[in-house]
Amino acid sequence: MSVLVLVRHGQSEWNLANRFTGWVDVDLTPKGEAEATKAGKLLAASGIEFDQAYTSMQTRAIRTLWLALSEMERTWLPITKDYRLNERHYGGLTGLDKAETMKKHGKEQVHIWRRSYDVPPPEMKWDDPINPCRDRRYAELPRDVLPKAESLKTTLQRVLPYYQDQIEPKLSDGQNLLISAHGNSLRALLKYLFNVADDKIAGFEIPTGNPLLIELGADQKPIAAKYLDQNRAKPLPEIK
Repeated sequence: MSVLVLVRHGQSEWNLANRFTGWVDVDLTPKGEAEATKAGKLLAASGIEFDQAYTSMQTRAIRTLWLALSEMERTWLPITKDYRLNERHYGGLTGLDKAETMKKHGKEQVHIWRRSYDVPPPEMKWDDPINPCRDRRYAELPRDVLPKAESLKTTLQRVLPYYQDQIEPKLSDGQNLLISAHGNSLRALLKYLFNVADDKIAGFEIPTGNPLLIELGADQKPIAAKYLDQNRAKPLPEIK
């Protein structure tokens, strides 16, 4: 048996500002830092000994992991960063105020863009100043790899091969692993791990800075799952 813990980054500056963030690199707020530190305290209290940690290429997830590991006195753990754990790319919505976007496009349309499984938002233009093709951290990636907009479905198509190739084999070897990532990249993993139907996955929200502890059986499927902070827990999919 192995343990996988998923941690959504603490509150970010654009979470607080109610803006679509996606691949834009924003930092944690003081509240987000406190959430990350509390996540580390909860993980330390769990007594789980982790073998390795994974995170995205985005500061809010990286710093959440650093703060948690510091609180756990485990800053020496190996850390792997990969763009495939990045947040979903919100395309042309990136940077927009969510309330203003609803006024412009209608609440129903924005809900479809945000919560449908396979409908992406409008694409981001290549010449947009915040297009990730202009970001040095992605300089070695071919343009056809960089998304211009993603649905949850295409986010899963990015996340899942990485998980199956790089993370799942270590879990199969009995390692305990920690992933610090984002609402949608982690929701994509939740869909895969719990075999959630396309039309049901939108109903599951991972709270910021609250570690989700998943015990995995020999087949790498969940046999138990719980949030470590039960006061901020959200509903979890049924274990099948």
